Amino acid sequence: ESRWPFLFGAIIVPSLIQAVILPFLPESPRYLLLEKHNRSKAEKAFQRFLGKDDVSQEIEEVLAESRVQRNTKLVSIPQLLRTRAVRWQILTVVVTMGCYQLCGLNAV
Repeated sequence: ESRWPFLFGAIIVPSLIQAVILPFLPESPRYLLLEKHNRSKAEKAFQRFLGKDDVSQEIEEVLAESRVQRNTKLVSIPQLLRTRAVRWQILTVVVTMGCYQLCGLNAV
């Protein structure tokens, strides 16, 4: 029982390491391109990650994926439950997660 403070204090070491390393990590190229709209920094980040000079294809893939996501129609939960093709999948996941919570396995 006297070692509990050391166990709680052990979390500090990985946290400090992560805090020191964080400023040196590059930002995500997707974030730079889609959220900050900074194409030049996104190209530099892609070049750093992929190790090649021509990253125009990757930039175009990210932009195309963004366009597809914007055109995707969102469905509400009642509409989703009315769709026969996914109803059993949703029911299976809900029952499985409910049993998981009720059996107490997550407490172990």
